[in-house]
Amino acid sequence: MPAIVLVTNEYITLEYRPESQMIYHTVHQPIGVPQVQLLKDALNAGTDALKQYGISKWLSDDRLNGPLTPEFLNWSLREWCPRTIGVGWKYWANIVPTELAAAGTLMPVINNLHKLGLQMQVFTNLEDGVKWLAER
Repeated sequence: MPAIVLVTNEYITLEYRPESQMIYHTVHQPIGVPQVQLLKDALNAGTDALKQYGISKWLSDDRLNGPLTPEFLNWSLREWCPRTIGVGWKYWANIVPTELAAAGTLMPVINNLHKLGLQMQVFTNLEDGVKWLAER
Protein backbone atom coordinates (compact mmCIF):
# COMPACT_ATOMS: atom_id res chain seq x y z
CA MET A 1 0.00 0.00 0.00
CA PRO A 2 1.43 3.41 -0.92
CA ALA A 3 2.23 6.07 1.62
CA ILE A 4 -0.58 8.43 2.61
CA VAL A 5 0.66 12.02 2.44
CA LEU A 6 -0.70 13.97 5.40
CA VAL A 7 1.20 17.25 5.01
CA THR A 8 3.45 18.51 2.26
CA ASN A 9 5.01 21.90 1.63
CA GLU A 10 8.41 23.30 0.73
CA TYR A 11 9.73 22.68 4.27
CA ILE A 12 8.33 19.33 5.39
CA THR A 13 6.51 16.26 4.15
CA LEU A 14 4.64 14.04 6.59
CA GLU A 15 3.33 10.61 5.61
CA TYR A 16 1.66 7.60 7.10
CA ARG A 17 3.39 4.45 5.83
CA PRO A 18 0.88 1.58 6.21
CA GLU A 19 3.32 -1.16 5.19
CA SER A 20 5.68 -0.31 8.05
CA GLN A 21 3.02 1.08 10.42
CA MET A 22 4.83 4.36 10.99
CA ILE A 23 4.65 8.10 10.62
CA TYR A 24 7.51 9.42 8.51
CA HIS A 25 8.51 13.04 8.15
CA THR A 26 11.22 14.58 6.00
CA VAL A 27 12.47 18.13 6.43
CA HIS A 28 13.47 19.57 3.03
CA GLN A 29 15.23 22.74 4.21
CA PRO A 30 15.94 24.55 7.48
CA ILE A 31 12.78 25.62 9.27
CA GLY A 32 13.34 29.07 10.73
CA VAL A 33 11.27 31.15 13.10
CA PRO A 34 8.89 32.42 10.38
CA GLN A 35 8.09 28.83 9.34
CA VAL A 36 7.91 27.20 12.77
CA GLN A 37 4.11 27.00 12.64
CA LEU A 38 4.44 24.76 9.56
CA LEU A 39 6.53 22.36 11.65
CA LYS A 40 4.09 22.47 14.56
CA ASP A 41 1.15 21.84 12.22
CA ALA A 42 2.93 18.85 10.66
CA LEU A 43 3.82 17.38 14.05
CA ASN A 44 0.24 17.83 15.26
CA ALA A 45 -1.03 16.09 12.10
CA GLY A 46 1.32 13.22 12.91
CA THR A 47 -0.09 13.01 16.42
CA ASP A 48 -3.60 12.79 14.98
CA ALA A 49 -2.50 10.06 12.56
CA LEU A 50 -0.83 8.01 15.32
CA LYS A 51 -4.15 8.02 17.14
CA GLN A 52 -6.27 7.44 14.02
CA TYR A 53 -4.22 4.47 12.77
CA GLY A 54 -3.36 3.04 16.19
CA ILE A 55 0.38 3.03 15.55
CA SER A 56 3.40 3.73 17.75
CA LYS A 57 6.39 4.45 15.46
CA TRP A 58 7.76 7.70 14.06
CA LEU A 59 10.69 8.19 11.69
CA SER A 60 12.07 11.74 11.45
CA ASP A 61 14.52 12.66 8.70
CA ASP A 62 15.82 15.95 10.07
CA ARG A 63 19.19 15.96 8.31
CA LEU A 64 18.38 19.13 6.35
CA ASN A 65 16.88 21.06 9.25
CA GLY A 66 18.72 23.79 11.10
CA PRO A 67 18.89 24.57 14.79
CA LEU A 68 15.55 24.76 16.57
CA THR A 69 14.66 27.71 18.77
CA PRO A 70 14.45 27.32 22.56
CA GLU A 71 10.76 28.27 22.31
CA PHE A 72 10.06 25.47 19.85
CA LEU A 73 12.02 22.95 21.92
CA ASN A 74 10.09 23.99 25.01
CA TRP A 75 6.77 23.55 23.18
CA SER A 76 7.76 20.16 21.85
CA LEU A 77 9.03 18.79 25.16
CA ARG A 78 6.27 20.23 27.36
CA GLU A 79 3.26 19.99 25.07
CA TRP A 80 3.69 17.98 21.90
CA CYS A 81 5.75 15.02 23.14
CA PRO A 82 3.58 14.22 26.19
CA ARG A 83 0.40 14.57 24.13
CA THR A 84 1.78 12.35 21.36
CA ILE A 85 3.05 9.75 23.81
CA GLY A 86 -0.42 9.85 25.33
CA VAL A 87 -1.99 8.66 22.06
CA GLY A 88 0.40 5.73 21.72
CA TRP A 89 3.79 6.95 20.48
CA LYS A 90 6.47 4.53 21.73
CA TYR A 91 9.37 4.49 19.24
CA TRP A 92 11.20 7.35 17.55
CA ALA A 93 14.08 7.06 15.11
CA ASN A 94 15.51 10.53 14.51
CA ILE A 95 17.89 10.92 11.58
CA VAL A 96 20.09 13.95 12.25
CA PRO A 97 23.13 15.61 10.68
CA THR A 98 26.42 13.94 11.57
CA GLU A 99 27.59 17.07 13.39
CA LEU A 100 24.57 17.03 15.72
CA ALA A 101 24.96 13.35 16.54
CA ALA A 102 28.67 13.83 17.25
CA ALA A 103 27.97 16.82 19.52
CA GLY A 104 25.95 14.68 21.90
CA THR A 105 23.52 17.51 22.60
CA LEU A 106 20.49 15.24 22.19
CA MET A 107 21.25 13.09 25.23
CA PRO A 108 19.22 15.22 27.69
CA VAL A 109 16.27 15.11 25.27
CA ILE A 110 16.56 11.34 24.87
CA ASN A 111 16.77 10.84 28.64
CA ASN A 112 13.74 13.05 29.31
CA LEU A 113 11.65 11.30 26.66
CA HIS A 114 12.67 7.90 28.00
CA LYS A 115 11.28 8.93 31.39
CA LEU A 116 7.97 9.64 29.64
CA GLY A 117 7.95 6.16 28.10
CA LEU A 118 9.36 6.87 24.64
CA GLN A 119 12.25 4.89 23.21
CA MET A 120 14.30 7.22 21.01
CA GLN A 121 17.39 6.47 18.98
CA VAL A 122 19.43 8.94 16.95
CA PHE A 123 20.95 7.94 13.62
CA THR A 124 22.87 9.67 10.84
CA ASN A 125 21.82 7.07 8.26
CA LEU A 126 18.20 6.68 7.16
CA GLU A 127 18.45 2.93 6.55
CA ASP A 128 19.69 2.33 10.10
CA GLY A 129 16.72 4.21 11.54
CA VAL A 130 14.27 2.28 9.36
CA LYS A 131 15.83 -1.01 10.42
CA TRP A 132 15.68 -0.10 14.12
CA LEU A 133 11.99 0.80 13.87
CA ALA A 134 11.21 -2.39 11.91
CA GLU A 135 12.55 -4.40 14.86
CA ARG A 136 10.07 -2.79 17.23
